[in-house]
Order: sequence, then C-alpha cells, then structure tokens
Amino acid sequence: MPGVEMLDLKKKLRSATMSAPTTVAPETTGALEPSCRKTAARALTIVRDGVITGEGPTTKGRIHFSRALDADDAAWCARILTVSAVEHEPVSRAEIEALFEISDAAAERTDDGRFDDLLAKAVAHHAASESGLPVPPRTVALSPDTDIESWAPTKAANIDTKVLEWIASQMRGKRHSNHRLAALVATLVGVAALPLAQLPGMLDMGML
Repeated sequence: MPGVEMLDLKKKLRSATMSAPTTVAPETTGALEPSCRKTAARALTIVRDGVITGEGPTTKGRIHFSRALDADDAAWCARILTVSAVEHEPVSRAEIEALFEISDAAAERTDDGRFDDLLAKAVAHHAASESGLPVPPRTVALSPDTDIESWAPTKAANIDTKVLEWIASQMRGKRHSNHRLAALVATLVGVAALPLAQLPGMLDMGML
C-alpha cells in the first residue's frame, strides 16, 4: 500500500477511535458528579471546555464541533445542577458564572433553546435566594416543564439591587443574547417595554 494511503488509513482509524464512545476515566467521572456547589461549578467548566474544543468527557460518543452547544451539552448542565447533593441548595454565583462562560463560548446552538431556559431559571434561583426569598428545589425550578413565572420573583422591590447589578454586568457585551433572561430582568425592574438589548448596559449603569 502506498505510503500516502497508509497514512490516510491511520488517520481515519485514529479518528474513529477518538469519536467512539469510551469509558470515562474514574477521576473525570468523579469531577462530573458534584458533591457540593463548588464541585458543581467546577464540573460546569468541564462542559465549557468541551463546548470550546469539541473534545473531552462531555462530548464522547458523538460528533461535536468546537464553539458549538448541542442538546447533550445542555443536558449535562442540567444534570450537574440538579444532582441530589445540591438539589435543595440555591444556585451559587460560581455556578452562574460558569453557565455564562458556557453561553459565551457557544457560537452555534442546536439545543432548541434548552440552555437559555436553564440559564434564565438558574439566574432567577440565585437572585431570589440571595435576596432572602424562598426558592423551590432545583429539580423543580430548573425543569423545562416548570414555568419560571410560577416561582420566580416578579417585583424589583423583592430583589437585592446589588444582585441585579451583578446580573447586568454578566449580561453586558455578550455575543449571544438570552432573550429569556433579558425579559426576566426587564420584569424585575418594571421595564418590559424597553428593547431587550438595552437592558444590560442600562442596569449596569444604574439608569433603571
């Protein structure tokens, strides 16, 4: 067999091996099974890295392009955020930051909006808990079957201003606009009629 053809064959075999489902190493499996909110945030960064590179334990067994977010990525995020160890804990700031990083890393989406829905609900869960308001378990609050309006705060008076400012700073300048989240923030500050694109900057500057 000519040298060039042999090289091509080796490349194809190597590619097939890399894309085939494999058993995740024990240390990686543990990293993706959080025991607390801190390890949940760390697990989300593994998903983020998979979105950026198209490689890693959260992309095994399927074709995954770099800078792309698919339904399985969104499912990984939901699974990490709702494991029993953190189910009854409010979503932490570190977890929210990791979700925003995932959102910013994904130039293309094929998840039918599941990630944006999850991010908006996670942000609302964090904002409510940080403001001293009761929140339902994560398995309820973050579920795609639960309407965010059924439990999320609806009045700015109930939310800590500093929390809103932090959310606005996270939203500002992002490549992908999460309309679900922007609409939630608009409702909280009572300006739902404003163009959604103006909200992050206006909130961050304290104009609302």
